[in-house]
Amino acid sequence: MPALAHIQESTLEEAFSYLKRLIEYRLDLQYGQETPIAPAVYSPNHDSYLEKIVQQYQLSTQEVATLLLALIPHVSSNFLNNIIAEYLPNGGDFPEFGGIKGKNHRGIIPTGETVQFILAGNDLEQRIALTYMFSEEHIFTKKGMLSLGDVPSGEPKMSGSLQLDEEYVQLLTTGRIHRPKMSKDFPAQRIETGLEWEDLVLKEKTLIQIKEIETWLNYNETLMEQWKMKSRIKPGYRVMFYGPPGTGKTLTASLLGKYTQRDVYRIDLSLIVSKYIGETEKNLSRLFDKAKNKDWILFFDEADSIFGKRTNVRDAHDKYANQEVSYLLQRIEGHPGLVILASNFKSNIDTAFTRRFQSMIEFENPSATERVLLWQNNLPKDITLADDVDLQQLSRTYEITGANIINIIQYACLQTLESGNEAITNQHLLAGIKKEYVKEGKMM
Repeated sequence: MPALAHIQESTLEEAFSYLKRLIEYRLDLQYGQETPIAPAVYSPNHDSYLEKIVQQYQLSTQEVATLLLALIPHVSSNFLNNIIAEYLPNGGDFPEFGGIKGKNHRGIIPTGETVQFILAGNDLEQRIALTYMFSEEHIFTKKGMLSLGDVPSGEPKMSGSLQLDEEYVQLLTTGRIHRPKMSKDFPAQRIETGLEWEDLVLKEKTLIQIKEIETWLNYNETLMEQWKMKSRIKPGYRVMFYGPPGTGKTLTASLLGKYTQRDVYRIDLSLIVSKYIGETEKNLSRLFDKAKNKDWILFFDEADSIFGKRTNVRDAHDKYANQEVSYLLQRIEGHPGLVILASNFKSNIDTAFTRRFQSMIEFENPSATERVLLWQNNLPKDITLADDVDLQQLSRTYEITGANIINIIQYACLQTLESGNEAITNQHLLAGIKKEYVKEGKMM
């Protein structure tokens, strides 16, 4: 067993042993044992992820106990049942303890009421004080670590189940966080690149504006927290990339994530937009709720389909389509991270959105000078070009994008390999250019 995994396992065993003693202490008090001994303050192994979380967020003993209670159903389904059985050997109800049953999980799922009982017993003042752990101001909510599940209308909020974020479950049990995969419930795919900033060929004014985004990603937390500007500046950063396909919008988003060590998720709008009233909002809500505390970059490609201009209300469908746009405005404005909308045409996007963007960045088709750089950057470095290849001439003659050039180079390289040539010929490059022109309905 790897050393780190062994530390994780031993730490959880010690942590759950402490939690067991803490619960037994409360039950001993509840059942009138004369001199129950309170467990000593628990301190996790200093090399464990539990200790890293405790130190990072300066969690109190009560907060650590709550975190462990939320984790226990994920690793030991009978943990709570076995403890209670020692005190109720003949069975029976124990409403003070709280807890609920799940649809599949057969053990006790702890609730906010479970936390109140274990940490405060019947002390009303302490029980009320513990509700703060589930408020919007608490670190659990701010960091998306832990929350209470929804309860039926009219029932106490604290009867909601303890819900530990899946990423923290993974971190505390395995030491690794598995990135979410695209699905109906998570309509986004992580994108990344092996390229560098030097490979991105754009006009100088565009690069300057992109640098502003990188600056925000690097220094926003300092600005908001240390410089205490969060009461004056709205959270998050909203930017629009617009310009023809193949001009570097997706690559730019990927590079921003790479160089600021953030995951970039491209949103699949086809999985979000629904013909059923209210479903689009629900799909978007799930996405933004998941991303809220993850420091991700959200990249809405081809955003026209959902962020486009609102229509005049002619029927119920138009009414709800406009409501979807209004809902999106609210969620994007409240999102604390970077949101990038990409469109082929700036004019396609509703002006209600554009007024709320910090930046509108145009990605223009490359000029002849930039096309030369794109050819030079992307052709294989160790393969010879035939004497008849003139990159300057190709760049001046054919107005194509970076994406076109990549496709042409791929085609020419494969044809070169198939023909057994040692050099890439102008004939193969021209054939590749022709294929790109035909695809786009243009004439050479």
